[in-house]
Amino acid sequence: MSSSFASQRFKPSNAAKRLGVYLPATPQEFQDTPLTRAELEELETNPPEWLADLRRNGPHPRPVVAGRLGISIAGLARGGVTDPLTTEQINELREDPPEWLVHERQVAAQVRAEEERLEEARRSAEKKTRSAR
Repeated sequence: MSSSFASQRFKPSNAAKRLGVYLPATPQEFQDTPLTRAELEELETNPPEWLADLRRNGPHPRPVVAGRLGISIAGLARGGVTDPLTTEQINELREDPPEWLVHERQVAAQVRAEEERLEEARRSAEKKTRSAR
């Protein structure tokens, strides 16, 4: 027996990842109840107050923290940040960045530049291949 796409159920941990929130900070009912795809879409479209507050103030999971700081998740770990951070804590790090954050932002910028260079080289090679035909 197969279920329809809309009735697919997500474990609370996967739903929290998709919503970009830290699971232990969500209401207990959310943590205990699998959500259907339709319910998840409804939460994304019309977030309840608790979800809007978590997204606004945190605590935020590592992917969100890393994104807001402009570094990788591995960079967070290298910097010793293993716990979720609130928006206020993230803003404090942005305003007065410690040495590790400055370094990790430089690393992230170098990685992005290398990825762009490789993408441009790939496009150039494809263009040459097409024009040679």
